[in-house]
Amino acid sequence: MMADSFGHVYGPVPSRRLGRSLGIDLVPFKTCTYDCVYCQLGRTTKKTIKRKEYVSVDDILIELKQKLATDDIPDYISLAGSGEPTLNSGIGDLIVKIKDLSDIPVAVLTNGSLLWMREVQDALLAADLVLPSLDAGDQKLLSYVNRLHKSLWFAQIVCGMADFSRRFKGEVWLEVLLLAGVTGIPVEAQKIAAMVKRIGPARTQINTVTRPPAEESAYPVASDQLIKLKDFFPGRVEIISETERPETSHSLIDETSAENVLVLLRRRPCTSEDVANGLGIHTLEALKHLDALIKAGKVRTTLVNGMTFYAVVRLIEASRS
Repeated sequence: MMADSFGHVYGPVPSRRLGRSLGIDLVPFKTCTYDCVYCQLGRTTKKTIKRKEYVSVDDILIELKQKLATDDIPDYISLAGSGEPTLNSGIGDLIVKIKDLSDIPVAVLTNGSLLWMREVQDALLAADLVLPSLDAGDQKLLSYVNRLHKSLWFAQIVCGMADFSRRFKGEVWLEVLLLAGVTGIPVEAQKIAAMVKRIGPARTQINTVTRPPAEESAYPVASDQLIKLKDFFPGRVEIISETERPETSHSLIDETSAENVLVLLRRRPCTSEDVANGLGIHTLEALKHLDALIKAGKVRTTLVNGMTFYAVVRLIEASRS
């Protein structure tokens, strides 16, 4: 199976939180319960809380078996991708079948908005690691930052996360993404921290905008301010740093084409170093393919915090529409 024929499984890709992550996309592009102002994939095209088998579990397993047959062993198999994975009603069945296939730990990256549903909690109990997010400390700012579905409420979401954390036998790592002038200020960080204490995750990971956001008004919090805000949060707390990238070997695959690079960029904007680490190639080789994709009109660059990101034209145009 060629790289471009994988429709649901991608990577392994470099992850600041999980090392090298083999991703699985469980929903169509930008099908989500939220429409976050900071999303690196642009605006949500289908906002919903309706759960169904958007992507066939059997189709995913066919691709996954082929990926796992290679020597490129990831640190995690991650259910994430370009939308909210818990919208897929087959996620529980998929986790169980992945565990039957491999000893590689299974992580679920979710915005946590549906954890109030008992069926969603039950579906995720077989995972090894669940990584939800909470980006605001009240309904008003949650609506502003995450632009949640009209049927969702702040108290409902927090209660769901807290209940799941008590039931789950694995670890919960809660991500908190802060925006400059909005949630990245002491009074709002303290509100979020109070909710974090209630949820009780194994660790809290503080983040800010590091990739091209859906809205230009979504500004990153300065690193020195993040350090100060970190002190408000209880338990084990860490700041996720864009500069702390996992080290990888550059001999993981024998050949890389521009199409392999394009497959990676369809999932998220990347720097040339991200592409090199994700595909196990030298940075110069990555730059060669990126340059070819730019000349072909398939990829454009954008500058964020002094770093050059490459994104497929579809993602850029979607975020501006």
